[in-house]
Amino acid sequence: MRLIVIGLACASALLCSGVGMAAENPPAYIGKHTSTQQDTAAINKVVADFGNAIKTKDSKLLSTLVLHSNILFDAPTAPDAIAMLRDKVDVNFDGLRSGGYSDFARFIGTTRDQVEEKFYNVNITQDKNVAWVMFDYEFVVNGKTQNYGIETWQMMKVADDRWKIASVMWTINRPI
Repeated sequence: MRLIVIGLACASALLCSGVGMAAENPPAYIGKHTSTQQDTAAINKVVADFGNAIKTKDSKLLSTLVLHSNILFDAPTAPDAIAMLRDKVDVNFDGLRSGGYSDFARFIGTTRDQVEEKFYNVNITQDKNVAWVMFDYEFVVNGKTQNYGIETWQMMKVADDRWKIASVMWTINRPI
């Protein structure tokens, strides 16, 4: 009980101090990012190549777009399912699967089904060598939408000035 009271007091102090809250008048430099048209075009090309790699089942092309094979690549498990799995299977389960990217690349390279990921409302935020890409997506198998939601990528510009995907997370909704 004492920990709960201390935790509430700390949270209250943070909220009252303005930490975590939107400032009414941010400094002029807030929201000013260093970005170029060339970088935006290169990031858009990664998005297009990612979609093309899925559609053409080119797992090698897919591998050229990610930083390495062990990037975070998953749709996080819902909190209630995490609790159930911790209770029944693994007390350490954090809601993320291992093998996310590798499993996906293997699926893309071996499936006999027609697969496609469609991207909508692509939004890129870049500041120097880091970028965030967020979009609505739908994943289509044999012409039928299997799932849809939002997808986010963290990207970084590597030594040869190419943009690489450093992490991918998405939500999963099922069509009605």
